[in-house]
Amino acid sequence: MKYKNKSLKLAEFARELLTKHSLEDGLPLIAKYVKDVIGAERCSIFIYDAAANEVWTTLADGVKKITLRADKGLVGYTLKAKKPVVANDAYAHPEFLPEIDSATGYITKNIITAPIFSSKREIIGVMELLNKEEGFDEEDVRFMIFFAHYVSGFLELLHTYLDQEKRVD
Repeated sequence: MKYKNKSLKLAEFARELLTKHSLEDGLPLIAKYVKDVIGAERCSIFIYDAAANEVWTTLADGVKKITLRADKGLVGYTLKAKKPVVANDAYAHPEFLPEIDSATGYITKNIITAPIFSSKREIIGVMELLNKEEGFDEEDVRFMIFFAHYVSGFLELLHTYLDQEKRVD
């Protein structure tokens, strides 16, 4: 990992994240931090919409919004399994969707995903990292699980903040 003092960097990150009041402000900060710590090229944070049975992201490095059925791809597989998934040869994994690479022009070599749980232990999203030079390992899995809690807290606080704003209007 790049940071020598991960605890200090995490505390700085957490303080900055608390100043963000929208997905558009918070998700890029989350993505930058997790990419820097793990050493991945790209990060996407998918929000799970159970009612529509889909996942979507407003943050996918280098591409516009991506929307998928909740049972498709490694993100869908992560939702179903409710645990992280590592595919250090993305194209060899049976759940990988090569058509997304075709559509975006990006080539995925390896991938790691982790579910994001609410405080009620319901899945509210999936964090996905792509292309770490030496591949993803167990330390990355542990960090993704830990870090997903920060993402969860932000997403839940954001929903509370937005709900309060709607009541004031």
